[in-house]
Amino acid sequence: MRIAEITTPDLRLHHRETDSHTHHPLLSEIELLIQQSEAISKDQPLPQSLPISLRQFLTRLSQLAPFPDNSFKLTIWKLSFRLWNACVDLANAASLQSSLTSAENIANLRHVAADMLFLAKDVTGVPSPTIKSSLFYYKTGLVYHSLKKFDLASDCFERATEIVSKIDIAKISDAGEKKLFLDLNLARSRTAWEISDRNLAVTLLNRAKNLLFGSPDHYKSLSNQFLAFGKSSLSRGDDDCSLNDALRLMNEALDLCEKGLGTAKTREDTTEFTAMRIKTLRFISAVHLQKGEFENVIKCVKVLRNGGNGSDGADQHASLPVLAMKAWLGLGRHSEAEKELRGMVGNNDIPEAVWVSAVEAYFEVVGTAGAETAKGVFLGLLGRCHVSAKAALRVAHRVLGESKGGDNGSRIRANVVAQLVSDERVVALFASEAVTKERKAIHSVLWNSASDHFRAKDYETSAEMFEKSMLYIPHDIENRVFRAKGFRVLCLCYLGHSQLDRALEYIEEAEKLEPNIACSFLKFKIYLQKKEHSCAIGQIDAMTSCLDFSPDYLSLSAHEAISCQALPVAVASLSKFLSFYISGKKMPTTEVVVFRTLVTILTQDIGSETEALNFMLQAQSRASKLGTECFFGLGETGKREQNWFAVTCWNLGSRCGKEKKYELCGEFLRLASEFYGYIDTDESGEDKLMICRSIILSVTAMIALEKQTKSALTETQVKLAAELLVRAGKIMSSSLSDGKDCIMEPELIFMYTLLAYDIHGRLNNSAFQLLVVKTFAGSKSCHYNYLLQLGIFASQSPQSNPDVSTFALNECLSALIASASPEYPTIALIIRKLISIASVHKGDTDDEEAILKMYKQAYRIMVGLKEGEYPTEEGKWLAMTAWNRAALPVRLGQFETAKKWLSIGLEIADKVTGMDTYKACMQDYLAGFQTKVSSA
Repeated sequence: MRIAEITTPDLRLHHRETDSHTHHPLLSEIELLIQQSEAISKDQPLPQSLPISLRQFLTRLSQLAPFPDNSFKLTIWKLSFRLWNACVDLANAASLQSSLTSAENIANLRHVAADMLFLAKDVTGVPSPTIKSSLFYYKTGLVYHSLKKFDLASDCFERATEIVSKIDIAKISDAGEKKLFLDLNLARSRTAWEISDRNLAVTLLNRAKNLLFGSPDHYKSLSNQFLAFGKSSLSRGDDDCSLNDALRLMNEALDLCEKGLGTAKTREDTTEFTAMRIKTLRFISAVHLQKGEFENVIKCVKVLRNGGNGSDGADQHASLPVLAMKAWLGLGRHSEAEKELRGMVGNNDIPEAVWVSAVEAYFEVVGTAGAETAKGVFLGLLGRCHVSAKAALRVAHRVLGESKGGDNGSRIRANVVAQLVSDERVVALFASEAVTKERKAIHSVLWNSASDHFRAKDYETSAEMFEKSMLYIPHDIENRVFRAKGFRVLCLCYLGHSQLDRALEYIEEAEKLEPNIACSFLKFKIYLQKKEHSCAIGQIDAMTSCLDFSPDYLSLSAHEAISCQALPVAVASLSKFLSFYISGKKMPTTEVVVFRTLVTILTQDIGSETEALNFMLQAQSRASKLGTECFFGLGETGKREQNWFAVTCWNLGSRCGKEKKYELCGEFLRLASEFYGYIDTDESGEDKLMICRSIILSVTAMIALEKQTKSALTETQVKLAAELLVRAGKIMSSSLSDGKDCIMEPELIFMYTLLAYDIHGRLNNSAFQLLVVKTFAGSKSCHYNYLLQLGIFASQSPQSNPDVSTFALNECLSALIASASPEYPTIALIIRKLISIASVHKGDTDDEEAILKMYKQAYRIMVGLKEGEYPTEEGKWLAMTAWNRAALPVRLGQFETAKKWLSIGLEIADKVTGMDTYKACMQDYLAGFQTKVSSA
């Protein structure tokens, strides 16, 4: 505020008499600068040079002290007041501009005015010049304090203190001057507190106790200052030192309130002291709470509520229930704490932030057991007064806590929050656009809690929380995606809980809002678990029609189907997967892996061999088209894949052969030969051997099928078999020429020979039939037993070939005769077979001689044998057939020929046991026949 210039009549007269003495050049310069400050308009900032210039002239002026006369001092006094008033005007203008630099310059200008007044403080004719000088410093210090220039403020307050220290307090009667003494101490104390000189600040307050002068206002000011310092200590930290300082200062404030009540002369003063006392007690309670002195808190609260010690009534401040509740919690008396918390519901004066904080504090201590209470309090408050969405969010977040789900406590908390957020009144809090941020936040809180329970496999709680989160997603176009996402996760929850119908309902709702591959796949998964395989297969086509479809989902579908033991669905999924390879799209896995997986699945299901064969045929076709390296892969990986397909075909063919499924057996084995053909042959020739085995057994299966169905092979089938055998024959010939015939089983070579004979017989290629048998007979693998079978087969089969049969049996006979222990039953059988073949297919005299040689050979074999060593029946057969062969020559008059047969028949009969009677008759007939021939 402006300070009026001193213009008493005596001073005006004195001024006129001495005016010529006061126009000192320095004062004139100072006056010019003051006039500049007075002339500054409100829109112009104060020049920074002005305070500096004034300070320089003031320094020069101080060097003139002591001043020549009182009029000179009075002039300085007047200039000081003019400068001060100019500062007031400038400060008022600067407050509108909010310029910190300008405010500091004005404060410096005030400081110059105070220093100028101090130079003339001992002027006469002015009332209380000392008090006025100190007042200038006091007000300047306040300005510096407000600008946080605490060092300058402290200097001003100290200068003011020094000025008034020479005044005898007892002689002061003016109330304003008494107030200045107190205010100066308080201001100096506040500045000391700000620069962390706590001891000086408290010392100055204690000194101020001597400046109360019995004034209620002084008691109020000092008490408030003690309380302010106490609150500052309380907010500074939770360490014991700070709390003890706060408690000591607040107790001082309380003591001053008590003493101030004794000085109160009006009802207003009494009311103010009472209010200050109650406020101080509340803060003392807070300090005790911070220190953990809960009993003292309860005592303070009881005093406040009882309205004792001069209070006109009980204190109903909003903080009391909170203080009491926290104290009871600290004492472990949760029931009393709950009463305090529930009692807050009826207190309309408690701000929202306070009771939300109280709910949080209660729940933090009590935990899960307090969840129901927290919910009840919140709903009670909701019915009593307006509650913000932010408060509801805080309560829900606090009750849920940081639990990750899976335990009973988390489940209880989640259920309580679910009940809370599903209340229509709570939902209504988040309905407006003004609380969009809070609505998104509570949705996130509920969603995250549901996710935690889902990860803990608590699907029931997770579903409940996801459902409640859906309450906070608006039903508009912008949020369709979020609602669809919510329905999808609910579908997952009910899938995990095996409530498949509910899961299907939710995913259908999601599909209505946002049809995509995720929805389609989840429907597929539901159909699988419901064992509706036809629907699941149909859903595969639905997936491929989605805009965001990726082939990865077909692979995933196959895995899901396999885990559910839905093999037909897995096959359908992988079959669809294969169709994308033909289009040339980049796929997540190689084609050969898909084929291998398909065949593996089908081999687990008995009766699916036909489907497995189809996929094997496709794989072989793709390998031929793309090339083995491109289809199977490079290096060892490719070799393993090739080997797997070859071995699998072999195993499936073997299995089908054992089950007499000869058609499938032949196809699998033929494919096996193809896959083995892709493998690079190693030095051991094992792969070549497997090719031969596969081909030979494949043709064997074709012939077995012919016998099984009693339907002859078609010409195409016969030609295919012949081609296969030619391939096998080349491999065998190559191996034999390389000296590797030892690695081929004799049985395999025999089977090849037998099959080649059969198939080429159907093609009327008798020359090849004989060649293949001769080749076999010349190999190391040949055994007389194989020759015997070949001979018999060649003589009896529909494609009989007497040349082949004769050759094979003769080779077999030679081998038997040459052996160390001839098998005479077999020899006898071969001889009979040879004779029968020759008899059936004889054409001229040479054939007759050949037959005779066989009989003679048989006789020579019998010579020297023990009795019965050569089969008796076979011997009798030889003797009788040889004897009977003479009948026709006898009738035709070919006596020489007849004599040969009669003679060999008798010779053989002579070597056979049990033909004595026959032999006598034969001898008699032969003798008579010879006599008759001689007489003729």
